[in-house]
Amino acid sequence: MANQGDVIENPITGEKIVFLQTAKDTNGEFLELDLFVRPGGFVAAEHIHPKQDEEFEVISGTLALFINGEKTIGEKGFQTTVKAGTPHIWTNDGEDELHCRLLLRPALQWEQMFETMFGLARDGKSDKKGLPNILQIAVMTKKFKDHAWLASPPIPVQRTMFTVLRPLGKLMGYKATYPEYTKEN
Repeated sequence: MANQGDVIENPITGEKIVFLQTAKDTNGEFLELDLFVRPGGFVAAEHIHPKQDEEFEVISGTLALFINGEKTIGEKGFQTTVKAGTPHIWTNDGEDELHCRLLLRPALQWEQMFETMFGLARDGKSDKKGLPNILQIAVMTKKFKDHAWLASPPIPVQRTMFTVLRPLGKLMGYKATYPEYTKEN
């Protein structure tokens, strides 16, 4: 599990995370991080946080944030909150590095989720969008069901699909987390 000051990078999406306050630092109330994104960088997929609000503050650069399909451009000083249950996706829409401060409330186990997703990407186990294969996702969804779901298809369809695929994923050796990426397995 990440500690204050730890840095992880995703070579596919162009994201770099610096953990400022972790779940253990805030008694699980929130996770605070600095997010740096290279020009053209992006989050892996449009997604929904079923139980968390995500707060964005742009420190520098240009954020293109799509909430429910509506595009908002944020530059230095821009702040917004994406409420739990709201589909969203974002990219670096500028020519310079994007620097955002993010807060996820409550923290849940986001450190492990980020470490796992970024580790898979570093090891070439993600597609060009930064997503691991469907069997890996199926195994992860049980542990991280309260964290994030793809915006489409509907969450009940994903739950059913991933429940069916999860045993095959486990049989193929996939895990929700890996000790080489995160200390908590």
